[in-house]
Amino acid sequence: MSFGALHVARTGLDAQSFRMQVIANNLANVNTTGFKRDRASFETLSYQMMTPPGAPSTAENRYATGLNLGTGVALAGTARIDTQGTFATTGNGLDVAIDGAGYFQIQMPDGRIGYTRAGNFGRSPEGVLVTSDGKPVQPQIQIAEDATNISIGADGTVAATGPDGTLTDLGRIELARFANPAGLQAIGNNLLVETPASGAPQVGGAGEEGRGSLRGGMLEGSNVNVVEELVDMIETQRAYEVNSKMIQATDEMMKNASQTL
Repeated sequence: MSFGALHVARTGLDAQSFRMQVIANNLANVNTTGFKRDRASFETLSYQMMTPPGAPSTAENRYATGLNLGTGVALAGTARIDTQGTFATTGNGLDVAIDGAGYFQIQMPDGRIGYTRAGNFGRSPEGVLVTSDGKPVQPQIQIAEDATNISIGADGTVAATGPDGTLTDLGRIELARFANPAGLQAIGNNLLVETPASGAPQVGGAGEEGRGSLRGGMLEGSNVNVVEELVDMIETQRAYEVNSKMIQATDEMMKNASQTL
């Protein structure tokens, strides 16, 4: 039994270590544009069924509860919390934030489409609307070199003033939404990719069929709440300490047993 208690406590240490890593990543990205905080979720490991409930205890009686011993805890997964981040006005015509559900579509170097909430866009040397690291936004939008007063409307329409002073529509930013956005896989660089769990993207205009509207000249900040993360960090630290003490207590019990026997 002592060896079993050591194993259970070890799984508790591993679980709290994983949770602390999730919290650390949330805090590290507190100022990342469009970042969504993660939450670690756990599940029990298999149980040792010593005596099943309802098994005969005597010829006339049965056990009411039985004997069922847990073997610990394991990390079940991390869930992304898709609450809205705060908006900050930047005054940059190429900055845009999503107010509501949806993701920008980004063309990745391997040909796949990545999805992001970070709308800090810029213009490439060729005049293409791109992310901060040069990946083109899809559908591709071409901006003339002499275009001025570039703006992005609530429906995703990108407009600019030409050299003759006329306002010209350059294209429209479309958004993708998913049946299960929590099933998207994060790959870094503010990008997510489609998985079987997320379902296929439903692409369309901003403000249509449940997609959010766009706010030009603004960026969506991280939805990380520093105070909540610090509270979770303290809770995780205490749980880790308790599991450590469980290992120490179990070790002392084994020492006493070996000395007595």
